[in-house]
Amino acid sequence: MEFRYIGKSGLRVSSICLGTMTFGSSTSKDEAFKILDKAYDRGINFFDTAELYPVTPKKDTIGNTELIVGEWLKTKPRDSVILATKIAGAASGWFVPPVRHGFTAIDSFHIKKAIEDSLKRLQTDYVDLYQMHWPDTIVPIEESLKAFDELVREGKVRYIGTSNDSAYGLTKANEVSKYKGLVRFESIQNNFSLLNPRFHDELANVCRRENISLLPYSPMAGGVLSGKYNSEFVSPDVRFSIYLKEKSKRVQAMANRFVNDKTLQATQKYLKLAKEYEVSPVTLAISYSKHFDFVASTIIGARKIEQLDDSLKAFDFNINDELLSKIEQIQKEILYPMG
Repeated sequence: MEFRYIGKSGLRVSSICLGTMTFGSSTSKDEAFKILDKAYDRGINFFDTAELYPVTPKKDTIGNTELIVGEWLKTKPRDSVILATKIAGAASGWFVPPVRHGFTAIDSFHIKKAIEDSLKRLQTDYVDLYQMHWPDTIVPIEESLKAFDELVREGKVRYIGTSNDSAYGLTKANEVSKYKGLVRFESIQNNFSLLNPRFHDELANVCRRENISLLPYSPMAGGVLSGKYNSEFVSPDVRFSIYLKEKSKRVQAMANRFVNDKTLQATQKYLKLAKEYEVSPVTLAISYSKHFDFVASTIIGARKIEQLDDSLKAFDFNINDELLSKIEQIQKEILYPMG
């Protein structure tokens, strides 16, 4: 088992993290326990959740995932688990979070309210990594960091991180932490996959220079890299089929960013590449996401226990220079032909 440190923190985590966003919606509590146990028994010590989960976020289900994770956590020695959760930001680009009546913000009041509620649901007196689910463009980052700093001093949080952030946002927060003597973001949780390698731009540069770790989510690009959207028949029950039926044009637009001619064309080539190297496309995708030096742990997910198998094989499959060169050629030809 390979373990890596998150940023400059004392958090030593498995190179694969188990995400939990379907627990309490498309994944029952019993199935979630089986998935959590299998991941833990395989050596995963890092588990990620959020106050907003499960997805798709709904007023009557928010918090259910943390309740399930908290119940499971009681079956394990607490210090054997690195637990991460998140506070929902203000309205994001495509929906208003149904938390605290849709008026949540990354200010002192909401940060303190959110952590207390999460700790109750998780049945623990601290979380190892507390993250902004996405940045707040209104509340000054100094106020947010001061509130996070107080949580660390109180022992309710060990370290903090951000998510869905930009190079500017991460750099500004890091500089404010330095000059104000406040805790800093040790991690950033952003989308990063074979179909979305944009993190290689300035964000990777910031992470390397400042020793901040990426925790990639959606290494399967929302399931697109499994090849299921390349089939002649696409199930109406899969995520983006459901999203395309949503009334919200923003949700539909988000689905179209994941499933379009370019992503399907690239996925078809990745499927052939996986076959050439005799691995599952799932194994290939997750191995790519955890390959880079700025990555601490790649977040995987599973709705059913059998979906874990190919993901866990990524522990033992490495991306060599030849394979990486073939991957980069696909990205250059199809995804970023002008790059």
